[in-house]
Amino acid sequence: MTQISIHKTPENLLPYEGEAYYFPDFFDPEKSQYFFQNLKENIHWKQEPIKIFGKEVLQPRLTALYGNPEIPYSYSGIRMQAQPFNEALNNIKNRIEQVAKVDFTHVLLNYYRHGQDSMGWHRDNEKELGPNPVIGSISFGAKRKFHFRHYRDKRTKVTLDLQHGSFLLMAGATQHHWEHQVPKTRQKLGERINLTFRVIR
Repeated sequence: MTQISIHKTPENLLPYEGEAYYFPDFFDPEKSQYFFQNLKENIHWKQEPIKIFGKEVLQPRLTALYGNPEIPYSYSGIRMQAQPFNEALNNIKNRIEQVAKVDFTHVLLNYYRHGQDSMGWHRDNEKELGPNPVIGSISFGAKRKFHFRHYRDKRTKVTLDLQHGSFLLMAGATQHHWEHQVPKTRQKLGERINLTFRVIR
């Protein structure tokens, strides 16, 4: 696939009421593999419980939160305490901030161990993220399907493959009007690590 310069912004993936830009080869294969292995081995992963229709179940993936330790983050009934950025996370953060033009305070990491690990439909619209949050999403490891769906008109969808070393930037009113997911699949897939950088106020 053609290398996309970080100085050139690709076309907006969303047809209206939001902004999403995809950089498929943001990190080269060697650097991507280095970060994948580093994060897999050095991040303090946990499998957090979550309530679905009043029943507590374990999330179908492992998670971690890094950033400003003085500012926790809560979503879906989970309250997470951040650990300080390590060297690898700082390197990734510094690189994507050149494109996002945002100083990210935190990163929520998700470790998908196989195709049955997933992320359901949701919006990143917690009040501590501010009115129009910028979310910088980096993927390392196995390629996975990523779906956008308009929040009011569920028939309007956008699908893309998040590949090894890619960067998806979501901005503007996206989190008001669009939800997204990483669905389960019966395909035998390898491991994937996703990092979603954000500003928590």
